[in-house]
Amino acid sequence: MPNHSLVSSLQQRRQHLAQIFDAPVILWSGTAPSRNFPANTFPFRASSHFLYFAGVPLENAAIRLEGGKLELFMDEESPESALWHGEIPKRDEIAQTIGADAAYPLAELDSRAANAATVAVQDIKTNQQQSEILNRPVAPAHAAKGIDLELAKAIISLRLTHDAEAIAELRKAAAVSVEAHRAGMAATPTAKTEAEIRAAMESEILAHDMSCAYSSIVTVHGEVLHNNQYHHPLQPGDLLLADVGAETAMGWASDLTRTWAVTGKFSPTQRDLYEVVLAAHDACIEKMRPGVEYRDIHLLAASVIAQGLVDLGILQGQVSDLVERDAHALFFPHGVGHLVGLDVHDMEDLGDLAGYEAGRKRSDRFGLGFLRLNRPLQPSMLVTIEPGFYQVPAILKDPQTRSKYQDVVNWERLDQFSDVRGIRIEDDVLVTEEGTQVLTADLPTQADEIEQQF
Repeated sequence: MPNHSLVSSLQQRRQHLAQIFDAPVILWSGTAPSRNFPANTFPFRASSHFLYFAGVPLENAAIRLEGGKLELFMDEESPESALWHGEIPKRDEIAQTIGADAAYPLAELDSRAANAATVAVQDIKTNQQQSEILNRPVAPAHAAKGIDLELAKAIISLRLTHDAEAIAELRKAAAVSVEAHRAGMAATPTAKTEAEIRAAMESEILAHDMSCAYSSIVTVHGEVLHNNQYHHPLQPGDLLLADVGAETAMGWASDLTRTWAVTGKFSPTQRDLYEVVLAAHDACIEKMRPGVEYRDIHLLAASVIAQGLVDLGILQGQVSDLVERDAHALFFPHGVGHLVGLDVHDMEDLGDLAGYEAGRKRSDRFGLGFLRLNRPLQPSMLVTIEPGFYQVPAILKDPQTRSKYQDVVNWERLDQFSDVRGIRIEDDVLVTEEGTQVLTADLPTQADEIEQQF
């Protein structure tokens, strides 16, 4: 039976698109790429733009949107496929589930493709199909032009904020992510490698019939920002950084990071730097509300971190000057967060078109160049807040960098914090009419409370 709440939300999204974009739209779901031979594929993940309007992850399908109506195009599975995959719902059943107005075989899409706009999918096979059916080149999503660019802008305006159906899904993803992190903490006292903790965390996600929204980061080498290796042994004195998030069956993501001591107790130096990062995290969330510029949130994090490092004797000078010189970025080189939705970095396939307000472009400053979001906050927008402190050898041992910042960094004092490779504290924060709601707030951030998990 159709989920009436879901169908209603999908219909509203289609109507909203029709109000701001009057050309026909065709969106493809994509197909699973082969892992190493045709029958062995990677897990299928439908295009997020397709999911936003169709609601379910149908492989090798397309939808045509016009005037608020949706037509579904997909082929019925062959009788032989039931041997391998079991019985699969028929096209008309799926159409009813998603509230489609009509349903056709995929081959009939050719006759309905004239003058349609689209968003390029990620897999090459489907991208070629898009170009063949539309009878024109379909550029990668981040390089969209003409009518496709106008469609991308229209979709961005819809997906920047979330309706009630989406927020309910995002809450589910956040709740399971919290449970995954609790499982990781519980597994730490007996684990010998990062892989064992990763297994405990991801098993919690799988047990809820969800998948990981991105490749998990579970590492004692937190200075490697996207570390996807899990073979390192856990040693007393190590910090473990876990950045692990769940994705619901309908594709909605969460993104959550905590850092804890392998022994269950922070050293004095680890706690000192943890408190600096936590102060930035809390200050950013406290300042957030509709109309506030996300860039200002990032600069607030930079200032709080700079002040904390001055207080610890690692940096020296006026905080405003340090931030202007990007001295904080020696230890906090990335942006303070990003959009979250159907993508963990929502709509990042569209490049900075989604993350940056019209007329804005990325800075070439060291301390701002990796900022993924540069827009004013809006009600029902979901973003991460994820300040951090990292000792990245490629940055700190670079001779030119050391020379540039030799007057503001006390390198000898920094050496006393050598047991801190990386710390990050990340939460999913929903902007409300009055301020914010942290969807991942059930997972502690205070150092004492984290230690009590062990």
